[in-house]
Amino acid sequence: MSQNNVLKGVFLVALGATTYGMLATFVKMAYTEGYTTAEVTTSQFVLGIIGILLINTFQKIKHKDKVVKATPKNIFSLMLAGTSLGMTSLFYYLAVKYIPVSIGIVLLMQTVWIGVLLEMILEKKLPSRQKVFSVFIVLIGTVLATNILHNEIELDWRGLVWGMLAAVSFTTTMFTANRVATEISSAQRSLYMLFGGAIIVFSFALVTQVTPFNLAIFAKWGIILALFGTIIPPMLMNLGFPLTGIGLGSIVSALELPVSVTMAYILLDEEVILLQWVGIVLIILAIIIMNVNFKRKN
Repeated sequence: MSQNNVLKGVFLVALGATTYGMLATFVKMAYTEGYTTAEVTTSQFVLGIIGILLINTFQKIKHKDKVVKATPKNIFSLMLAGTSLGMTSLFYYLAVKYIPVSIGIVLLMQTVWIGVLLEMILEKKLPSRQKVFSVFIVLIGTVLATNILHNEIELDWRGLVWGMLAAVSFTTTMFTANRVATEISSAQRSLYMLFGGAIIVFSFALVTQVTPFNLAIFAKWGIILALFGTIIPPMLMNLGFPLTGIGLGSIVSALELPVSVTMAYILLDEEVILLQWVGIVLIILAIIIMNVNFKRKN
């Protein structure tokens, strides 16, 4: 693979991670205007589905018969996998309702060690020393990044629980997204996964939305949330990861963490002390260590 293609892949993944890193701040801003979690997630998924539908239509017109159509089995598998996508959005948005965005994104990044644990269970073998060391660094970085050692900081337990549930469901999404129906286009895969996620989101809205649904969310925040959450990041990362490879792509995608914290610091005036930045750097370092091959080539 040429150096230009790798650089192009790095740029695409970095832009996708940066875009997704901004998402939680926009959700928090929507909350300050009185919108509910049900309104936020519903508007994001409805407009996201419309956007991906338009992309699929464009691809069909452009490539005509070259597009591989999804089978009923593909559709069912992707919709089932997409339920975890819907749960990730719900859990993550519920988390940042109770805790700062800078803490919520750190909890979401616990996918690093949860992924190692899931891999160990599925493959029935112990992780390498490199991965164990990375997990150890992540845990230390998390303690620092969440600032739980600071006696004056009290974090709402509801936010912590929702944040960890978001990390678990996000891990499931990443594992299934890279293994289910990979023979069809990424636009089709995204669409059917969004359909699955929408079932979870709409069910949540029906159960929890006790006040009249505020349709203004679609024009005010829905478009932004759909673009930054369900359209742009997956498209850019699906284009970039094949060019960078999983290892380099995972390292570059860690850019999401500092971007999210910086956005919260600038737009939400969240306090982020030096110790928290040290923790964030440690988590990024752990992701790098986990994905770098230290073995010398013969």
